[in-house]
Amino acid sequence: RNSEEFGPTFSQEPDDSIFALDSEEKKVMMSCEARGNPTPAYSWFINGTKLDVEADYRYSLMDGNLIITNASETADYGRYQCMAENSYGMILSRDALLQFAYLRAFSGRTRGAVSVREGQGVVLMCSPPPHSPEIIYSWVFNEFPSFVAEDSRRFISQVTGNLYVSKVQPSDVGSYICLVKNTVTNAKVLSPPTPLTLRTDGVMGEYEPKIEVHFSPSVLAANGVTVRLECFALGNPVPTITWRKMNGNIPKKARLRKSQAVLEIPNVQLEDSGTYECKAENPRGGTAFKGHLQVYTLPQWSSRINDTQLDSGEQLQWECRATGRPRPSYRWLRNGQPITQQSRLEMVSGELIIHKVQQDDSGMYQCVAENKYGAIYSSAELKILASAPVFNPNPIRLIATLGKDVSLECKPKASPKPRVTWRRGDRRIQPNRRIMLLRNNTLRLVNASRSDEGNYVCRAENQFGSAEMTATLWVKEAMRVDLSPSRVEVTVGESVVLSCKASHDPSLDVSFQWLLNQQPLDFQQEGGHFEYIQTQSSTVDLMIRSILLKHAGKYGCRAQTSADTVFAEAELLVRGPPGPPGVVIVEEITDTTATLSWSAGLDNHSPISTYHLQARSPFSLGWQTVRTDPDPVTGVMESAMAVELNPWVEYEFRVVASNAIGTGDPSVPSRGVRTKEAVPSVAPANVSGGNGRRHELVISWEPVSEEFQNGEGFGYIVAFRANGTRGWKEKMVTSADSTTYKYRDETFPPLTPFEVKVGVYNNKGDGPFSGVVTVYSAEGEPREAPSEVKTSSTSSSEIKITWRPPNPGPGRPAGYEVSYWREGEQEESGKKKKTIGNETSMMLTGLGGNSVYLITVRGFNSIGQGPASIPSAAKTRKDPPVQPPANLMWIQEGNNVSLNWDPVKSQPNESDVIGYKVLLSQEGRVHHQVMRTINPSAILTLPEGGTYIIEVRAVSEGGEGAASSLVRVLTSSGKIGQYDLHSPPKQVPSFILLL
Repeated sequence: RNSEEFGPTFSQEPDDSIFALDSEEKKVMMSCEARGNPTPAYSWFINGTKLDVEADYRYSLMDGNLIITNASETADYGRYQCMAENSYGMILSRDALLQFAYLRAFSGRTRGAVSVREGQGVVLMCSPPPHSPEIIYSWVFNEFPSFVAEDSRRFISQVTGNLYVSKVQPSDVGSYICLVKNTVTNAKVLSPPTPLTLRTDGVMGEYEPKIEVHFSPSVLAANGVTVRLECFALGNPVPTITWRKMNGNIPKKARLRKSQAVLEIPNVQLEDSGTYECKAENPRGGTAFKGHLQVYTLPQWSSRINDTQLDSGEQLQWECRATGRPRPSYRWLRNGQPITQQSRLEMVSGELIIHKVQQDDSGMYQCVAENKYGAIYSSAELKILASAPVFNPNPIRLIATLGKDVSLECKPKASPKPRVTWRRGDRRIQPNRRIMLLRNNTLRLVNASRSDEGNYVCRAENQFGSAEMTATLWVKEAMRVDLSPSRVEVTVGESVVLSCKASHDPSLDVSFQWLLNQQPLDFQQEGGHFEYIQTQSSTVDLMIRSILLKHAGKYGCRAQTSADTVFAEAELLVRGPPGPPGVVIVEEITDTTATLSWSAGLDNHSPISTYHLQARSPFSLGWQTVRTDPDPVTGVMESAMAVELNPWVEYEFRVVASNAIGTGDPSVPSRGVRTKEAVPSVAPANVSGGNGRRHELVISWEPVSEEFQNGEGFGYIVAFRANGTRGWKEKMVTSADSTTYKYRDETFPPLTPFEVKVGVYNNKGDGPFSGVVTVYSAEGEPREAPSEVKTSSTSSSEIKITWRPPNPGPGRPAGYEVSYWREGEQEESGKKKKTIGNETSMMLTGLGGNSVYLITVRGFNSIGQGPASIPSAAKTRKDPPVQPPANLMWIQEGNNVSLNWDPVKSQPNESDVIGYKVLLSQEGRVHHQVMRTINPSAILTLPEGGTYIIEVRAVSEGGEGAASSLVRVLTSSGKIGQYDLHSPPKQVPSFILLL
């Protein structure tokens, strides 16, 4: 509707609004927006009176929105309506109520004390200040924020605001303050305090209930809101409140609040209407109150009016319908003004009829549905059309086919409808058996011939004018289309070419379209299977490559000229593997067989030759083909038996069909079924044994898979006997996952040979045993400690231990464990070290110097450890000297180097020096030469040219001492006849000599 002109329609109408008088923003905005072309202008009404926006500075318009500055309740409270207007008419919006939110302060006048007897009921009045809209009441006891808690004895009415105490107690004495809160602004104000005191002239006796606060005798509520019905009574003892609905049940969604003093009905509906009763009772008596709840609904549209265009003189009939309770009444507006009854006009219960509409009837119409709780508006535009005839396009050119019918249309735009006549040349056309004038003014020529060629003129006329349209007709030879081959059979994967040739009038161009099963072929979306080939101007081919089953069907070639359209069709049959068979049903199940039935699928133009049955279980690798009875299952069968299944296994079955082309897709799997139970048929494999503790016979086997357990209650029977004896001992192992059985008997010696076999059983009976194997009883852990344990200290941190293994026999050690700890410490705090094999010696390293260690040795094998040897004591040697060799001097002659250094003297706690070790290494290489000497001097021969590093260490019984400073010597490969004496400066770690 961008360029089309039309009357206004609302896109936003004003909504009910509550404005807080104490807000910082002193402006109220009532929203209104309408679409229309031309753009609508706006005006506003308050309580039915038009606002003069120009005359009052407080009013301004922003687009359609009304802005009220310095709004006040006295001047601006009321119902507002927006009117939108353009040259096509005007419409009124729904009305919106503007209210103002405020909460004044309580009167400061002191409130008198209320004095009552204990046991008496009392009502403390709140007397709220002026306010709008609703407020929430609560009461403060003595001082803020100590609030009065409501219970069966105390109640605060949210209707009156008063505090009701059914039976006063001494604890109630104090000061009471009413606190009110505005629900919109959240403002709060406190009343002056009301003192409550007890009279001293006795206690009030028991008395019957008196309902002090109750809901209105007639309660009106809008559909969907939450209704709160209050009922509270004074009385001694404290009365009990109960509720009921007369002639019905209280709605299930209803809730009792505040010790049953409030009946709350959320989302109230029409069916919740009715008479409700509250009853107050105590031992002294009872009283009741009844009131009627009436639920109303605002009008809602069930049928609206729509924009309408009519020719002048036609009849307008509009109907609008709305629901609501009370039932809505209807009235009609035209351009915002009520429509009055006229001779051409009828208004009956939401229906508007205007007979013989005129141009003056154009405009914006509104149907208003209203009841006493609200009104809704439905708007529509009435356009009365009035125009002289116009033809578009004009003239027109038609090409007909020889021997076929042709239609010449005459469709002028005009209002009201024009009178139409046809002529050819100067003569008016008269209908005959070949020429027909249809009701829609179309001229139809039957069995067109060459003589029908020429110009035809259609004339249209009404009271506003007339117009003519010329149609030029040519008649051409009929086109023929040949599609070959007309029927072809191919196999999946092959290719075929369909050729379409058109014979037509050479003066006309022809276009082609290919279709499959009446649907145009999309060459882009067919994955390269189809190719359109234009061989000549009047011939096209369709190449279908690598044919799939889905390509079967009827192929159509549609040839079209400006005169004619001809369609030819060819059938393509595709042979392929069969389609999936129908639903597979398990007809009967035994322990090893399943009888299956199915329905045949498509054979895809090649007869089904065989079916294969496949099964899947939790133990199979996917689907497996199973043996069948009969074998093979021929293509005419639709039932067969799967055989050689395993008992007590959950199976699914499916069927696959094959034909001469290949094997098709499988059927949908059957439901899972379990074969029946049977006696086990598979014995455990790999029965063996051995090891274990002394006097034990350990028997092991591979467990039988659940696939071959054949039923519930599966277990093993372990049978064994000593070689040379006759009777078998049999033991039951009830766990299907067990892999070992241990039998203990103190009487048989180690490595006793036994004949052993393991069988299976389940709830159906005993299955087979495995073959008999020989298993030896346990050898046991080592029984003797190693002997001849000898220790020797090799340095300050190392001790060597040797021992002799126990005597040969059962319990042979597989290795040894050495325990060692310092003298004076506990064995548990020591360390342990195991041999890699069954070696009989070990070097302990990382020990402390000059210390006594206690050492034991014990054998071990896979069964356990043997006894330990008697502890042996060994003392490590003193630590080597800490002082390194000092004052190194050397004389170099050629490749020979003479070294001298100061002797190293040991401290009392250090080992004596027994010699020195000189290390010579070539820089950059790991390998080094070692020279030992008992004197503080040495002569070295450097083997080849390069840079050498020399260091000296003292050697003692406790090991090597600290290293001297490094000496770095540079030589060449030739003999050098130079003689030098070198002495490194103090505290220089190395010295480089360049020759």
